[in-house]
Amino acid sequence: MLEGYTLESACGHPPRAEQARETRGKTTMMAEYAEALKRNGIDYDEAMERFGGNAALYERLALKFLDDAHFAALEQALADGDVDTAVREAHTLKGVAGNLSFTALYEAASKVNAALREGDLAEATALMDPACNAHAAVVSALSSLRDER
Repeated sequence: MLEGYTLESACGHPPRAEQARETRGKTTMMAEYAEALKRNGIDYDEAMERFGGNAALYERLALKFLDDAHFAALEQALADGDVDTAVREAHTLKGVAGNLSFTALYEAASKVNAALREGDLAEATALMDPACNAHAAVVSALSSLRDER
């Protein structure tokens, strides 16, 4: 064997067995958080179905949501009375929440989006309280998950 030579240094990535252990470890870690995530409106089991059981991929994408600006942009558009932007932001937020199985946020964003599509800015604004609560719960759960890493 050559000194300093490993499969990782030759291929640029860890061997598959190592990757599998890492993925199993992340799956176990995320499963421990499943109940806490559910309490905060995140359906981890549904997410694992959608992501083919790839907990590492889900975690990486879910944690990126902490930097997502669509909720703030939606709030600003509503405050400005900019219905077109609000519709776009609500629709995008709904899509992101749905794809990541942020169930409560998805449902709340869907209601806001529907009101905006009907042109009812007042109703959409009134529906922001539940959306804000759902968004805060998701951010709190994901922040806790990130901080545990």
